[in-house]
Amino acid sequence: MQNLKTDKEEAVQHMPGIMPDHWIREQALNHGMIEPFVEKQTAEGKISYGLSSFGYDSRCSDEFKIFTNVDNAIVDPKNFSADSFVDRQTDVCIIPPNSFVLTRSVEYFRIPKDVLVVCLGKSTYARCGLIVNVTPLEPGWEGHVTLEISNTTPLPAKVYANEGVAQFLFFKGSSDCEVTYADRAGKYMGQKGVTLPRIKK
Repeated sequence: MQNLKTDKEEAVQHMPGIMPDHWIREQALNHGMIEPFVEKQTAEGKISYGLSSFGYDSRCSDEFKIFTNVDNAIVDPKNFSADSFVDRQTDVCIIPPNSFVLTRSVEYFRIPKDVLVVCLGKSTYARCGLIVNVTPLEPGWEGHVTLEISNTTPLPAKVYANEGVAQFLFFKGSSDCEVTYADRAGKYMGQKGVTLPRIKK
């Protein structure tokens, strides 16, 4: 009977779907999936971060690129100018009204070959009109996650460094994919710091 229970637990472990806290912990501690890794939700006067029931709440770093249009530049994703940003290293970043900032996760992620990660903004910021946007983290990708935070309000808004900003959800596929992000030498592979748009040549 004990063996049957073990077999069942093992089968659940290999089933596709959204992955729970104990799986995230095991992957982070034994395989370096998230570094640094915080094993439980941490708040105490801060916007919460760390391991949650079915996800991981990531922090934003103190590196910010604040969008500005003082030169009346055109935003071109195929030829993006760094002159469109003002760089700041600060504990509290002020996002101008109807503007956005780029920052990065404190954590460095290494995504397994059979996992796709989806990111959602923290509700504390969403309730203030601040929207966090991140494209999925693909199987085999690794790096700091570049985070885009939009201020949709007509007022300046604060973002706090080294506090929670977005939750990452880990979806396990039924098998490894044939070609990972690393296999195709994706343009954002191994990125460190805040990374601007790139076009692969």
